[in-house]
Amino acid sequence: MASPAAAPAPTPAATLDKRGSCVFSGSSGASSASKSKASCATITISGVTVPSGKTLDLTDLADDTAVVFEGTTTWEYAEWDGPLLSISGTGISVTGSSDHQLDGQGALWWDGEGDDGVTKPKFFYAHDLTDSTITGINILNPPHQVISINGASGLTLDSITIDGSDGDDNGGKNTDCFDISESDTVTISNAVCKNQDDCVAVNSGTNIEFTGGACSGGHGLSIGSVGGRDDNTVENVSFKSSTVSNSMNGVRVKARSGDTGTIKSVSYTDITLKDITDYGILIEQNYDGGDLKGDPTTGIPITDLTISGVSGTVNSDGTNIAIVCGSGSCSDWTWEDVSVSGGDDYDSCENVPDEATCST
Repeated sequence: MASPAAAPAPTPAATLDKRGSCVFSGSSGASSASKSKASCATITISGVTVPSGKTLDLTDLADDTAVVFEGTTTWEYAEWDGPLLSISGTGISVTGSSDHQLDGQGALWWDGEGDDGVTKPKFFYAHDLTDSTITGINILNPPHQVISINGASGLTLDSITIDGSDGDDNGGKNTDCFDISESDTVTISNAVCKNQDDCVAVNSGTNIEFTGGACSGGHGLSIGSVGGRDDNTVENVSFKSSTVSNSMNGVRVKARSGDTGTIKSVSYTDITLKDITDYGILIEQNYDGGDLKGDPTTGIPITDLTISGVSGTVNSDGTNIAIVCGSGSCSDWTWEDVSVSGGDDYDSCENVPDEATCST
């Protein structure tokens, strides 16, 4: 007699996402959020006061977690490095409600000395974020550097407002809005940055775009300084359709004197400058703790650079365009529709590629 047919294997039960929506508020909200974050599909930070010397720690979130800021989040004073806020994970969505604000209370730290003086915390580590978005976040009065993007891949930031303008007259310094390193495929669009240092500084990374930005009060749109880090490659970076006003520099590409690395396929397109105090366009291979301070060297070639549609004004005691390169290490540039005026010509340009010019 035939053996009975084997019973079909049981179908494994579907794994249900039992994470819920969590709301954290008040003086204990930061510690509660950090402890409970793994169990939350949506994390709402509502009117949280973060204790002195503590990070609002939302690192290693479960995939596809949503983080929402409501009301005002503040951080109490302590002399420490920070960060005040840290978020990491895959598929993370960070948004702010219409009434929210992340208030760093920078005036408690500002002393006009930036990296020196009292130890000041960095604001937001957007580190190790993969295929994630940060949208509509409002940051007020950062004590120090603001958004650090490191180890990111597929990160989109849209409509971020960083207002550190109170620091203009109250000792704000080294308040970079966006510092990017060791990241690939990062897009920043429609950002507003009011600060006292770089609007954007790309220190290393590939496939990075900054578009539709409005920068004021700081040091402009910067590559570098490149050199002296673990990763010294900047490639395929574009700045588009942005304005830089009331700032020290407009467009700046900085390669450190004596170091090695690569700056390749960087473009500045349709950039409007207004009331620049120092340099409208500054491209240097002799950065040495300050602009144009060292000897130009060739270890960090600047190739396939595009400066197109860059126009605007420099103050009368500033410089329109300065280019200092090592011998043969700046090449294959595109230079078109450049009109920067109001300041002086730089009389110490070196090894300017044939396509470009230091005069206006």
